[in-house]
Amino acid sequence: MGDLHVKKTSQGVLQPLLAPVNDAADILLLCGDLTDYGLPEEAHILAKELTAAVTIPIVAVLGNHDYESGQHVDVCKILTEAGIRVLDGEAYEINGIGIAGAKGFAGGFGRATLGAWGEPATKRFVQEAIDEALKFEGALARLRTPARIAMLHYSPIRATVEGEPLEIFPYLGTSRLEEPLNRYPVNMVFHGHAHHGCLEGRTSTGVPVFNVAMPLLLQKFPGRPPFRVFEIPMPPKLEAP
Repeated sequence: MGDLHVKKTSQGVLQPLLAPVNDAADILLLCGDLTDYGLPEEAHILAKELTAAVTIPIVAVLGNHDYESGQHVDVCKILTEAGIRVLDGEAYEINGIGIAGAKGFAGGFGRATLGAWGEPATKRFVQEAIDEALKFEGALARLRTPARIAMLHYSPIRATVEGEPLEIFPYLGTSRLEEPLNRYPVNMVFHGHAHHGCLEGRTSTGVPVFNVAMPLLLQKFPGRPPFRVFEIPMPPKLEAP
């Protein structure tokens, strides 16, 4: 799941929504926008909610909202101290599954991807997207397990932002994040950010991509806990001779 947008007033709200995950999954992945304004106070509330409700391991990436107040380092520290593994261009192995995570960035898709041409401000924007894509690629390159997952906040493909206003597509992700996935394939990709997007799509090489923004899950699956459960195929264990 992603896009929890925890506020200063969110104490007690998440616990009943998240508690069912313990019986449904082995790992909880959080795909950014964990807080609403990126405040330490919000991060403390989120950490309390998660530690009170969730007993399985948690792996997360940050989103744009977590950067809003310029205190993302503190947000990350608070979550890490609560036992949550926050990835920012790193690879992490748990339960035999390799997970590569990064925030990602905006910039548009396909032929509409913004190029580094013109004003310095435009070039800086594009460079940020390139830097995030390189960070993501570095994480993917370090995966060594047969079963692999990629986590982002921004979308690497256009298909999962369909449903949002066309005018904001360039701000919901970029194809620059898809390029590393074509070089370092994974079993599946998860992202958030597009609250009114589409649940799933595929990269140009056929890798499934899932939009797990909590507002979208609440809309598409009313009456169900706001997370999705996926089973990762595990390679058979070799028997000792």
